[in-house]
Amino acid sequence: MNSIFCLVDDKHVPLYRIMWVAAVPHFCGDEECQCEGLYEVRLEQDESVWASRKERDQVLAAMESWQGGPLREEDEEDGLES
Repeated sequence: MNSIFCLVDDKHVPLYRIMWVAAVPHFCGDEECQCEGLYEVRLEQDESVWASRKERDQVLAAMESWQGGPLREEDEEDGLES
């Protein structure tokens, strides 16, 4: 059975709390920013955790698995969900 948690940095994050996952790494230009090059995983209530590329990919895979797997190409073309 798949877990409802995924590991981001040192945190076990419940998949149902994730609102969105950044497609590109963070860049704000602030010299003191400690999140440069990391991917934001946005949680409910305006919270975020920061993931490496590998962790971000694992989060996306866990979310796809949790919801039943990625859509098949023919389903996407028809606008159907499995």
